[in-house]
Amino acid sequence: MTEPLRITSRQNERVKRAVRLRDRRGRKRQRRFLIDGRRELHRAVVAGIAIDEIFLCESLCQPAEMGPIGAMLDATAAEVMHVTEHVFARLAFGARAEGLVGVARTPPRSLADLRLPECPLVAVIEGAEKPGNVGAVLRSADGAGVDAVVLADGRTDLFHPAVVRASLGTLFHIPVCEATSQSTCAWLDRQGLAVLTASPEATRLYTDVDYRPGTAVVLGSEATGLSTAWKRVGPTAIRLPQQGMADSLNVSVAAAVIFYEAFRQRASPLQGEGGLQGIF
Repeated sequence: MTEPLRITSRQNERVKRAVRLRDRRGRKRQRRFLIDGRRELHRAVVAGIAIDEIFLCESLCQPAEMGPIGAMLDATAAEVMHVTEHVFARLAFGARAEGLVGVARTPPRSLADLRLPECPLVAVIEGAEKPGNVGAVLRSADGAGVDAVVLADGRTDLFHPAVVRASLGTLFHIPVCEATSQSTCAWLDRQGLAVLTASPEATRLYTDVDYRPGTAVVLGSEATGLSTAWKRVGPTAIRLPQQGMADSLNVSVAAAVIFYEAFRQRASPLQGEGGLQGIF
């Protein structure tokens, strides 16, 4: 039986190559990305993401987890490398060290790859800068049954380690891609979707629109809002009511509120005299 590869030096070339994947340029050059955490790695394996390497630090794994971890490792064709805690500290992203970091091949994701059901609900996030916000939006989209998410003109990328972590691996489950705002507008127009843009200046409340037909919900960055590209699709602007001093919500919070209103309406499509009847 072949002995597993053991790495004790932080200067090991395999380690250094994996560490470069923390940077967007490194991910683009290698066409690979990092997956930090057992739950996230398991969800990537289930989704069929190609895993090249897995760095395992057994001393950081809970004893009760070793059985499921072993089963997951058996389900991949990845090369497993055993590392010390000192080496693992260089590989891990953030403070949560679970003893597993995977290196995966970046899957090709484009607008042309998205397959939508009848009357889909699509989310578009334009100009996102913070990967944690993108991950949180994906997590809410997954929970609310959004059919696809498009990151338009993003200032971060979908496979940033913080996106993977904040999404809890739902990134691998929900159809998602990156595109320019212009190409996204053209794609939505071809799909025949009603476009709703979130704006603090809108007069129409987010609860006063019908999300049951095919719909795209578009949210911009908190700093600059949406670009002028969206004027070409004739959107309906909607707002969330607010009190207090702040003039906008965090984009991931606003997205979750709107997604779950759409979920409420779609889960109970009958409309009575008292308005839309939901499950909440």
